[in-house]
Amino acid sequence: MSDDLPGHRTLPTVEDTEALGAEIAGTVAPGDLVILDGPLGAGKTAFARGFGAGLGVAGRVSSPTFVLAREHRPGREGGIGMVHVDAYRLGSTGGDVLADLDALDLDTDLESDVVIVEWGAGVVERLADRHLLVRLRRDDDSDVRTAAWGWIDATP
Repeated sequence: MSDDLPGHRTLPTVEDTEALGAEIAGTVAPGDLVILDGPLGAGKTAFARGFGAGLGVAGRVSSPTFVLAREHRPGREGGIGMVHVDAYRLGSTGGDVLADLDALDLDTDLESDVVIVEWGAGVVERLADRHLLVRLRRDDDSDVRTAAWGWIDATP
């Protein structure tokens, strides 16, 4: 995977994608924003599922496609919560994408939780001064996925 991000990994199985999510979850803190970028089938939800497991959140982590956002409370006292967002449908009713984003009040969640956003590249970066970008890709001829990740500082 040719990419300008410092982290790189080949992910032969869904379990490998989940394991990477769990590993990276160990590097975040409340207030962090994680953006998952990649085409349909690249493993964004599998990554988020592993990420939630790594944080130890309560409940099953599944795609928030039709509800836009799912809140997962910490699974233990002093743990970190996670808000899992699917930005794909923002603006889909003909409205303004940024207005839809503001209506979710994600900046409030950023105070105490980690917000992880599928399909958020180019839309949600403005929520934080820095974010962790995770780019996921799937080989056309196989189920092997690749990931690249790194922190992006939005301040000049």
